[in-house]
Amino acid sequence: MPTTHHTTRDHIIDVGLHFMHSAGYTAAGVKQILALAHVPKGSFYHYFPSKEAFTEEVLTRYGTLEINRLDGFLRNRKVAPLKRLRNYFEALAVFYEQNHLASGCLLGNLSSEIADHSPVLQSVLRGAFHRWQDGICSILAEAVEHGDLPKSSKPDELAAFLLNGWEGALVRMRADKSNKPLYNFIHYAFDVLLRK
Repeated sequence: MPTTHHTTRDHIIDVGLHFMHSAGYTAAGVKQILALAHVPKGSFYHYFPSKEAFTEEVLTRYGTLEINRLDGFLRNRKVAPLKRLRNYFEALAVFYEQNHLASGCLLGNLSSEIADHSPVLQSVLRGAFHRWQDGICSILAEAVEHGDLPKSSKPDELAAFLLNGWEGALVRMRADKSNKPLYNFIHYAFDVLLRK
C-alpha cells in the first residue's frame, strides 16, 4: 500500500504500520519502529503518548487505506455492482499473493492479538470493521436496486457475512501458506451465494 507522507509523524505511522503488519503488535516494539524510521526516541513520544495511542493511529491509517481501496472499485459505475465487488476481492487476493501470503489483514491480526486486552484499540478495530462492512453493504444495496440480488436480500447482514468469510479465508491463507482459501471464498461468494 504505497503512501506519500511529508511529516515525521506520518513517517513514523507509515513505518509502524508496515512493521506491525508483518511482525504483530507485541513484536513491534517502539525501539524497533524508531530504528526502522531513523528517528530519535523523543520524536515518538512528542507525537504519541504511548504505544497504544500510536497503534490507534496505525489502525486508523490502515482502515482509511482499505476504505479508499474499496471506494476505488465502488465509484466505477460502468461496471455492474456485483462485478465491482468481485473485482475488489480479486484485487485483494492478488495483493496478498504479491506479498507472499504472509501478512494477512492488520485488522484481523490485531483483533486476535490485542482486542481482549485494550478497550481503546478494540473500539478502533470495531469501528474500522464497521466502516468496511458499510462500504460492502452499499454496493450490495445497489445490486438489489439493479435487480442483481433478490429484493428480500439484507445487504448489511450479507456484507457482514462476506467480510467475516474473507477474514476467515485470510487466516486460513496464513495457516496453509496458500492462496486457495482466498479463491475458494471468491468462488463460493460470487458463483454460488450471490449468483443471480
